[in-house]
Amino acid sequence: MLLSTEKKGNHLLVKIGGELDLSTSPRFREKVEEELNYDPSIKHLVLDLQDTTFIDSSGLGVILGRFKRISAQGGKLLAVRVPSHLVKVFELSGLLRIMEICPTPEDAQKSLLGG
Repeated sequence: MLLSTEKKGNHLLVKIGGELDLSTSPRFREKVEEELNYDPSIKHLVLDLQDTTFIDSSGLGVILGRFKRISAQGGKLLAVRVPSHLVKVFELSGLLRIMEICPTPEDAQKSLLGG
């Protein structure tokens, strides 16, 4: 799994490449938690899934855990550039009830700004 993070205003953009599964989800959790602990001004979490090929139940669980942390601070969870096969996974898992999908990172930023 390739993983990169970038702070954009009051949200953290997390790019995930490859698989988010049982073997890689601990690394995802540690990296995101590290960023959230380091910078308390981060309110929202945006996942860029353009290069994500697979997410299993442990990947869904680690995303849900980050949502719980962000939402406890009044923040939102968004996903951008989501491949159609992952949209289906999010539909079946129920994550679409708590997560907004936007076409691009710029659209996510507009949504977070209320536009």
